[in-house]
Amino acid sequence: MRTLIIDRFEGNFAICEEPTQGKKKEKDVHFYGIERAELPADAKEGDVLHISDEGEISVDAVQTRTRREILNEKQKLLKK
Repeated sequence: MRTLIIDRFEGNFAICEEPTQGKKKEKDVHFYGIERAELPADAKEGDVLHISDEGEISVDAVQTRTRREILNEKQKLLKK
């Protein structure tokens, strides 16, 4: 199974980032384009996707919510 995060939409494609372990270096970041038609209808920017070995794509609502909460907390700290 592969995990990707929707970074943005460009035309008919979702540009997805593959999470990396540890500190990111620009050369270590991998992006993939997935056609919107292949995504679940409710997929949006920031969603965590799981792609099964059979190629089925699903949104992981729990990981997405957790990730958004962490990002919101970081934003609050930066505003202080």
